[in-house]
Amino acid sequence: MYPHHEHSTALGTVSGTVLTVFATIDLHDVFKTVILAIIGATISFGVTLFLKWVLKKIKG
Repeated sequence: MYPHHEHSTALGTVSGTVLTVFATIDLHDVFKTVILAIIGATISFGVTLFLKWVLKKIKG
């Protein structure tokens, strides 16, 4: 038998936590995080292409 869960309490807790987190996050930090993620993804993609090219040259 499954225990009965009170969904309204869980929903209230989760939504309150999410709203509190959003209220404390500075918009400047969000933009900085987005920019750093874009730079990191671009560099990672470039390094992957470079390593594929190097392995292709080594294998002949």
